[in-house]
Amino acid sequence: MWQPVLMINGFLIAIIGLSMLVPAAYDVAFSNLKWSPFLTAALIAVFSGLALFLGNRMKINKITLKQGFLITVVGWVSVCCFATIPFMLYGACDSLADAFFETISGLTTTGGTIFADVEKLPKSILLWRSILNAVGGLGIVIFAVAMLPFLGIGGMQIFQRENSDVNEKFMPKFSYIAKRIVIVQVILIFVCFLCLCLAGMGKFDALNHAMATIATGGLSTKNASVGYFNSVSIEMIIMLFMILGSLPMTFYIVLWQRKDWKEFGTSQIWAFLKILVIYILATSVYLTYIGVYDWWRAVRYSSFNIISVVTTTGFVSTDYNLWGSWVVIPFIIFAMTGGCTGSTSGSIKILRWQVLFAYIKRAFVVSTEPNRVVPLKVGNTPTDMSVVSSVFVLFAGFILSIAFMSCLVTLDGYDLEIALSSVVACISNSGPGAGSLIGPAGNYGSLSDFTKWVLSITMLLGRLEVITVVTVLTKSFWTKN
Repeated sequence: MWQPVLMINGFLIAIIGLSMLVPAAYDVAFSNLKWSPFLTAALIAVFSGLALFLGNRMKINKITLKQGFLITVVGWVSVCCFATIPFMLYGACDSLADAFFETISGLTTTGGTIFADVEKLPKSILLWRSILNAVGGLGIVIFAVAMLPFLGIGGMQIFQRENSDVNEKFMPKFSYIAKRIVIVQVILIFVCFLCLCLAGMGKFDALNHAMATIATGGLSTKNASVGYFNSVSIEMIIMLFMILGSLPMTFYIVLWQRKDWKEFGTSQIWAFLKILVIYILATSVYLTYIGVYDWWRAVRYSSFNIISVVTTTGFVSTDYNLWGSWVVIPFIIFAMTGGCTGSTSGSIKILRWQVLFAYIKRAFVVSTEPNRVVPLKVGNTPTDMSVVSSVFVLFAGFILSIAFMSCLVTLDGYDLEIALSSVVACISNSGPGAGSLIGPAGNYGSLSDFTKWVLSITMLLGRLEVITVVTVLTKSFWTKN
């Protein structure tokens, strides 16, 4: 069972090792270094990855379901471990817990950081953090491209389950999907980069923020995040591209093929956009009512920060904790909303919420009219009860994980606000928590190593939507049939 798992993971480790050559090249070209720590890290990762790949190379006719779970979980853990090496070699982090937290925060596109002053970090480290965001946002695609020679049809089925917004086989080949999503991501990053440059942002900052924005990752090059620039035009550009990064990647391919703008009318996209508008208007009205801002400033700051939280990006334009203690609960709700299925955003995706509410609505009707046949639909699409079952399992997994991980954090001496908000921020991959310690003006650096490990595991649970990780840890998974 393990041979194909090790071979494929070796391939993934080699890929992350090759990506280290980019910040290594920046070190050599612009930092007057003859040898970069990133070169050492790249050699370790590429050598280890190729050794695993070649040492376990085999012809794979079929990947079993158990192997698929192992490939996913072991792949994410192993890539995170090797991506940690540059932080340690550079001496940027005080402990392995710090380095692992920063790495997994980047790869899971969470956007939380342990650094109190990111502006003092070497630019190659800042670039590496943004690359981790971009790689993490493309995680399913990199996985797909890596698996392509080995999985064949099975890989296509995995991809379709991850992108349940696609209801028809408009792309018959797995490689077609993977390659075009990579192209879409690169185009979006490039266009975002150009727009930010035109808005007055420096090229280095623009490149880093473009990668973090499209990946909905949120790791900034500035301590005050996007608020550092204090620019309406920059905030509007980033808002737009955070939304674009939260739409299904396959949506762009369909749009590209059919040249039909009616694709914007899909129920999931409309629901996502309507929820954003409702959240923003409600918050803006309240901020104006209590006198925190005038109307237009309320719209400006609530728009950016709510879009950032709902898309699970993690950028901030102001310290929204200053709005009052009431923000804690609404922002937890915002963080748990999530973007569209098949996008780079995290949390519980909009489509899952639609399925849940469609089922609840149907249950209300059936409870008063038990003989009435009420089809379960999301928008105009009939939905099978097996989908409803999987959604309820996912919700249960998220809730139980939040409760358990919050208890672990409180056992480490932190109050309930810090424990709950940090766990929700990490499992939803949305970044900043609540309060002065881990809020938009704070960071996770002052937390204990134990809590950082707990939150690192929580980020991985959120990125893999809980069930994948928990399944691998069950006794039945390891029982031979």
